[in-house]
Amino acid sequence: MPGFRKYAATVAVFASGLFLALLIAVFGVISLLAGIEVIADPRAGELAGPVATAAATLLVIGCLLLIALRIPESRQRVAPLASFGIGVGAYLAWSLFAALAFLFGRGDPVGALIFFGGILLGPFAISAGVIAFVIALLFTVALASRVADKGRPRWPWEKYEDE
Repeated sequence: MPGFRKYAATVAVFASGLFLALLIAVFGVISLLAGIEVIADPRAGELAGPVATAAATLLVIGCLLLIALRIPESRQRVAPLASFGIGVGAYLAWSLFAALAFLFGRGDPVGALIFFGGILLGPFAISAGVIAFVIALLFTVALASRVADKGRPRWPWEKYEDE
């Protein structure tokens, strides 16, 4: 794997880890301040939240790795539209997989649809999308800033022939 692709893949993995950490932290803060549970319906089961979080995280890591490995170094740019798409995807993935976990846990399609509608407008799904957007945008900034990088930063008194 060439140097830039290795760097980009490593940044993508760490950015996805940051997404997961921020998602859990923001969910905790929202739950604490608003006094609501992440998955408020007890019929959804214990796995609805972890399944939804895993789905959103896998979507984010997949998209970031796709950007890192498929776009050549010379074409890396800050991509707000792609970042917005990743945010919308994480928002929908979190909501959809929470509803699917409800469906498979309860076997009630109408209840799962109602649950999906309620969770889609809740603060947790929205925060998953916003966090994914910010992480993806910062990821594209990090990759775009690396383009045409000529090595480590140098002090004004250093000469380029030192290495």
